[in-house]
Amino acid sequence: MTDRAPSTVTLQELPIKEVDLDITGMTCASCSARIERKLNKVEGIDATVNLATEKAHVTFSGDHTPDEIIDIVKTTGYGASVAVPRHARGTDHDHDVAPAQSLLRRLIVSAILAVPVVILAMVPGMDFTANPWVQFLLTTPIVVWAAWPFHRAAAINARHGASTMDTLVSVGVFAAYGWSTVSLIGQTVRGDLGMGMGHYYFETAAVITTFLLFGRWLEARAKDRGRSAMTTLMELGAKDVAVQRIDATTRVTTEIRIPIEQLRVGEHFVVRPGEKVATDGVVTDGTSAIDSSLVTGESVPVDVGPGTAVTGGTLNTTGRLVVEATQVGEHTVLAGITRLVEQAQTGKADVQRLADRVSAVFVPVVLVLALLTFVGWWIGTGDASTALSVAVAVLIIACPCALGLATPTAMVAGTGRGAQLGVLIKGPQVLEDTRRIDTVLLDKTGTVTTGRPVLTHVVTSGNLTEESALQTAAAVESGSEHPIARAIVDAAEERGLEIPQIRDFQALPGTGARALIKDTGVSVGRASLFGTVPEELTNLDHPGTTVYVGWGDKARAALTVADDVRDTSAQAIADLHAQGLAVYLLTGDAQAPATAVAAEVGIPADRVFAGVRPEDKHAVVAKLQSEGHVVAMVGDGINDAPALAQADLGVAMGGGTDAAMASADIVLMRSELPAVVDAIGLSRRTLSIIKQNLVWAFGYNTAAIPLAMAGLLNPMIAGAAMAMSSVLVVTNSLRLRGYGRR
Repeated sequence: MTDRAPSTVTLQELPIKEVDLDITGMTCASCSARIERKLNKVEGIDATVNLATEKAHVTFSGDHTPDEIIDIVKTTGYGASVAVPRHARGTDHDHDVAPAQSLLRRLIVSAILAVPVVILAMVPGMDFTANPWVQFLLTTPIVVWAAWPFHRAAAINARHGASTMDTLVSVGVFAAYGWSTVSLIGQTVRGDLGMGMGHYYFETAAVITTFLLFGRWLEARAKDRGRSAMTTLMELGAKDVAVQRIDATTRVTTEIRIPIEQLRVGEHFVVRPGEKVATDGVVTDGTSAIDSSLVTGESVPVDVGPGTAVTGGTLNTTGRLVVEATQVGEHTVLAGITRLVEQAQTGKADVQRLADRVSAVFVPVVLVLALLTFVGWWIGTGDASTALSVAVAVLIIACPCALGLATPTAMVAGTGRGAQLGVLIKGPQVLEDTRRIDTVLLDKTGTVTTGRPVLTHVVTSGNLTEESALQTAAAVESGSEHPIARAIVDAAEERGLEIPQIRDFQALPGTGARALIKDTGVSVGRASLFGTVPEELTNLDHPGTTVYVGWGDKARAALTVADDVRDTSAQAIADLHAQGLAVYLLTGDAQAPATAVAAEVGIPADRVFAGVRPEDKHAVVAKLQSEGHVVAMVGDGINDAPALAQADLGVAMGGGTDAAMASADIVLMRSELPAVVDAIGLSRRTLSIIKQNLVWAFGYNTAAIPLAMAGLLNPMIAGAAMAMSSVLVVTNSLRLRGYGRR
């Protein structure tokens, strides 16, 4: 027997896992870029680190572990822990609150101490002998305690041979403070303290620290506001629920209120008027209207009754409902929405990767420029004090905070607003794809139309009235569950018509149905059921499916049932045209009814693909792509999944199947076309804001650094400008929170 060679497993064959980490200690784009670079150097690990959300999304092969990844992050000088999903941690967990409060405390103390320092340094007549020592005593707590977050971060990075924005701030503040302290001590030792103020920059160190703390605090608050949409989503979830329990002895049903975490699939719970639906389920008793606006963006309450599916987090407006839980915890729609949005916020678009690459080398370059500036001014002027002031200005003005915040803050605000509107953008790259599309391909059934057949026309022969014809047809069709039959019965009920009793019902597969009304045999179905069909019932030009009702071997009326066009479709398609998009209609219907629907909603006849089989929809997308179009496909059915995957941008309607949603880039929780307009408009607006932010951030640093090197910026003004630059970027991103609903 020969020995078998040991089997080997390549990295590609190992199972791929993923984990989200909470990262602490990051202050600028250089921090996030360094962590990302460190992780991605390890074979089998692919990481994306987001400064605004303070998270890392890591995919890794099976020979790595989350603990190992956390250790790698810690070796770079930052804290890391496995992120707890929002749906699991609730709304009480917010790791941003404590840092924001700490920054505010430091800011208040710094501001209180900085004001007298500025007065002592800059107001005429304040040149008494002890003045410099008073400035020193007031500035020292600012530099040592208030500016501690900058120094601590700079020291941690220095231990790992790296530099960040905090390095620039810490070096600048300590340079101004240290120079002034040495000068003060020197004058005191020489005994000439009262013979001139000397060259002191205590006010520079104090004011720079105050401005930067103010900017950092505003950033923290603004980022929290950008994440508020996610918090709002999680607050939709009920905290407890009234569950029905049956006593084992008495068999009496009682209600007990339990924490939502204890609810299990299959249990029945009660939802009273004004309460939130605790979790996804199906109504088993009661009728009401459900307000889904905060979950799906749907503004009109929907009537529900026994058999109707309801979503956790929606609001019960009127009646009492009993609901059977079908999904709980991480499997609910609300939890799924949260996961999608968090994934989108953690990822990065191509434009952000460019900013990260720049930030990674930016700080070392600035340190070199500041040193060259100091040497150049010292040689040129012979005044080391002036040279120091100019070099400090270069250090402070160059901080790349705005560059690091440009993209992630816009992504957080944009995806958060999308979640409020029922638009779930799966990732940052989707924004780039949305900008490029020039063609939108709409599946007809369930997208442009309701997907539910309705009665559209009743045409009668002789003296028979429409009401009588509909009553008679509805009586026979009441024995059938066919969609056309249900449309006829629903139409009669909506008009308040009394439906006669029938007996001896007989289904005629593929043809229709027959039954006795009193003693008369009535047939409903195809024309072939009748010996005679009057001419006025055959020459009809109504889109949809026509069935006939009659007795005595003669058709007496024709009823047309069609998939009704949504009320909002025509305006939505007009809005898509206004966005510069060519809109096409895709359907399995014949050419005539398809063209009729297209005309009703404003789509030209030459942009209709009719008679397309479900399995060939992706071929239509490929055909348009081969003609040079960048295609967005909008659909909702399982047969739309291949086309959604083939398209440059796949958009799944929220009422659709899991397969369609999994294949799409954007998921719409509202089953109507205005949501498509919102999705494309919001995506393009978000990308536009990102570009505005990057133009400002790049332009600001490009213009400001030469000005500082030329000695045209005072260090205090540079500190204020740097802080306000970051605030401007974040505030610009927050404009997305006001994006309007269609």
